[in-house]
Amino acid sequence: MLTIDNLNVFYGAIHALKGISLEVKEGEIVTLIGANGAGKSTTLRTISGLLKPKEGSIKFEGNDIGGMAAQNVVKLGISQVPEGRRIFANMTVMENLELGAFIRSDKAGIAQDLDMVFGRFPRLAERRSQLAGTLSGGEQQMLAMGRALMSRPRMMLLDEPSMGLAPLLIREIFNIIVDINSTGTTVLLVEQNANMALSIAHRAYVMETGRITLSGDAKELAASEDVRKAYLGG
Repeated sequence: MLTIDNLNVFYGAIHALKGISLEVKEGEIVTLIGANGAGKSTTLRTISGLLKPKEGSIKFEGNDIGGMAAQNVVKLGISQVPEGRRIFANMTVMENLELGAFIRSDKAGIAQDLDMVFGRFPRLAERRSQLAGTLSGGEQQMLAMGRALMSRPRMMLLDEPSMGLAPLLIREIFNIIVDINSTGTTVLLVEQNANMALSIAHRAYVMETGRITLSGDAKELAASEDVRKAYLGG
């Protein structure tokens, strides 16, 4: 579904991604794990059109999307849940969700998807008229995920969904990710909590300083001594 080949990305003079290659098959949850600054978020931002690659290709369902404008990437079926949620704090929950459907004009389908989001996130239904900035961290994460679902993505990019959340909420968010995947949405997940990420993913890539150093079945990587020492607390 997604194929990245020899991707090189720079921030000014800084070589952030150094020839990475990876693939995501339809229906998978694939996770990128690694330390801060490894290039995980840069990878997602380049896929979603927020950064332009210097070299290499990104293909989604056969379309070359490297350097494509972000709104056109969304139209093709990729939506991103950004690091730090990035919800619109001065707008209501409902307005945030409606903005998630900005590329759509099928009113009946949008209404149906709003019902689906409220069914999946009952707390958002209770707070639909509330300003998004007044929600708790966990509720804001749910809103960011709900907003991304409103574009009917075939692939969802999730950037650090557990950041700043209490352990109970982290478990809830990860259960929701599995549920979203089970209904047909392919997921590419960037996550500092490597234990949780590997527990739900089918496959994983380990990134270090802009390069992919390991890849394979998520459960096999979780059992690897090197990965355990480096990322899973021994």
